[in-house]
Amino acid sequence: MEAGHQDREEDIKVGVKSAPVLLGDSSKKWMTGFAIACISSLVLSGYNAQIGWAYYVFLIAAFGQLAWQIWSVNLSSAANCKFSTNKLFGAIVFCGILIGRLLPL
Repeated sequence: MEAGHQDREEDIKVGVKSAPVLLGDSSKKWMTGFAIACISSLVLSGYNAQIGWAYYVFLIAAFGQLAWQIWSVNLSSAANCKFSTNKLFGAIVFCGILIGRLLPL
């Protein structure tokens, strides 16, 4: 969603119904809600898969990374887009799954 905010004004001019146009100034609140839903789903998935305690430590780090990303992004600046840090989020979750599986409950 962050990357789409740089094109918001053009979307409005041509009539594109994008998420940044729809959400407007409340985008960061929606991103926060999506981040909470994502982490909650990962917690539930880890519980159902009986992944070890280390997984949840990594999820705390992943949530911190998402919180930093949302807090620090300037949605009106293309140079400030944090979209490229999403690969860090994926790497944190992957390491959590791997280490959570290797360490006993």
